[in-house]
Amino acid sequence: MKAMRFAEYGGPEVLKQVDVAEPHAGPGQVRIAVRAAGVNPHDWRVREGQFQRVQPLVLPAGVGQDAAGVIDEIGDGVTDFEVGDQVFGRGSNTYAENAVLSSWARLPDGLTFAEAAGYPSVVETALRILRMVGVQPGQTLLVSGAAGGVGSTVSQIARDRGITVIGTAGPANQDYLRSLGAIATTYGPGWVERVRQLGRIDAALDLNGTGVLRGLLDLTGDPDKVITIADLEAPMLGIRFAGVGGSMPEALATAVDLIRRGKLHLPVDRSYPLTDAAAAHADSRAGHTRGRRVLLV
Repeated sequence: MKAMRFAEYGGPEVLKQVDVAEPHAGPGQVRIAVRAAGVNPHDWRVREGQFQRVQPLVLPAGVGQDAAGVIDEIGDGVTDFEVGDQVFGRGSNTYAENAVLSSWARLPDGLTFAEAAGYPSVVETALRILRMVGVQPGQTLLVSGAAGGVGSTVSQIARDRGITVIGTAGPANQDYLRSLGAIATTYGPGWVERVRQLGRIDAALDLNGTGVLRGLLDLTGDPDKVITIADLEAPMLGIRFAGVGGSMPEALATAVDLIRRGKLHLPVDRSYPLTDAAAAHADSRAGHTRGRRVLLV
């Protein structure tokens, strides 16, 4: 089986396509023939070794969490699914021809494998940080870095819940944010005042880790009303860093419901062949994404 692996921590160039033994579905799992794998910042942070102190890997290691494909093996205890079913979900080492999923759901009608692979982790993250920040219907949420996968998802889920969203992004993504139902403004010098002129901010999310936390704190006036998923200096300001811990089954069920109701759509910003995983990581790390990046298998 072809898979992308890395034998040492480092830059994108450490990713290599190799031949490895096929994985097999354990109890409560399914294996899929991967058609597409989602590219998340978590993937390149693992490859760089950012988590090695708290979660060291045995190298060489695989990479990837999200995928969509066709079930080709079912583990003990799995009911209501059969070989041949088209699904998307989260597992491990998904940058490969086959991968084992621990959480999955059927592909909604009309969704391609490439689109579906972009949903699992970003929907789980969006639901978790919205819950953590405690924003309520009728209030206004500021999303810093609103054009990426998590930002696009947060904006649409919040709007579906009756929450006003103000999103910051680059000049090229202003119309895109408006298409999500957000009030759009640019980041960069003067961004705090531009946001302030748009109205009161009840809660704020930092999705890019670009040094905006003090500004978000100034706008909300309360560190409990700011959450970051990207700035490790947050605790020094009394701001919470959102790690892991959400429910993937809940996230997948929510994604399916929102997609079927036409309330959530994540465009594929760019797709890459599996062998170009290094380029996908480099582009993801550079940011400026509109929607999702995925690998095609």
